[in-house]
Amino acid sequence: MALDGRIEAAMLQAMSLTQSGAAPARLGAALPYAVFPGGARIRPTILMSVALACGDDRPGLTDAAAVALELIHCASLVHDDLPAFDNADVRRGKATVHRAFGEPLAVLAGDSLIVLAFEVLASAGANAPGRALQLVRHLAQRTGMPMGICAGQGWESEAQINLDAYHRAKTGALFIAATQMGALAAGQDAEPWEELGARIGSAFQVADDLKDALMGADEMGKPAGQDAAHGRPSAVAELGISGAVAHLRDILGGAIASIPACPGEAMLAQMVRAYAEKMTPARLTAARG
Repeated sequence: MALDGRIEAAMLQAMSLTQSGAAPARLGAALPYAVFPGGARIRPTILMSVALACGDDRPGLTDAAAVALELIHCASLVHDDLPAFDNADVRRGKATVHRAFGEPLAVLAGDSLIVLAFEVLASAGANAPGRALQLVRHLAQRTGMPMGICAGQGWESEAQINLDAYHRAKTGALFIAATQMGALAAGQDAEPWEELGARIGSAFQVADDLKDALMGADEMGKPAGQDAAHGRPSAVAELGISGAVAHLRDILGGAIASIPACPGEAMLAQMVRAYAEKMTPARLTAARG
């Protein structure tokens, strides 16, 4: 099965855990609304790719890790879109959860997805409890404080912002989780995979800053120009367009060089190159060509 089909099948199975006739119907509807359709599923794809490169000897655990990571990501989008943060009306080409279901249910939907992520991991750990425990710990670290996406959001409330720390937490954290959890699911040491995840995360953040500055809402499927509108730190604000593009290319070159030795090393290098093409805004690609 192709990775995208494998991910969607695992996501559907996990979502079935939230559906019951005895549960509140509107919250029950808000959860799949927040998760499907799922965009590019980049983080679980990276996780599964790393696991495959390392042998993928516990595919059920890999599936659970990928689902848990994507559920955390989806939860973060629900919360980021709330009026208290980005106050966004559109996400993935449709109304945001709080616009479709109201703010209280959006908060509860995000919370429920976070809890579901850890339930999925715990349920899959019977055959490899040591690995599952490590997966839970790594996912928790990259979700909360001081190294996770909650810390990343928290930086936006600080008077002085460390841009590198902000990007590493807000965007990089779940990419670090993707590479490290992929290795852990396959029984490998997580530490050598941190740099690759951090570099991919940095590249995605710079690319997102460029897209926010250069693309329109129709192209992005969400509001554009939000960094400038909210006064958020960005690579474009700090480096300018040309500087941000040069920085993106440097990061991606380092990402390929940082891939640890493994049976699937060449496959992972090809994956990073493919993502590099997808990340670069079309008008920059055209100008470069």
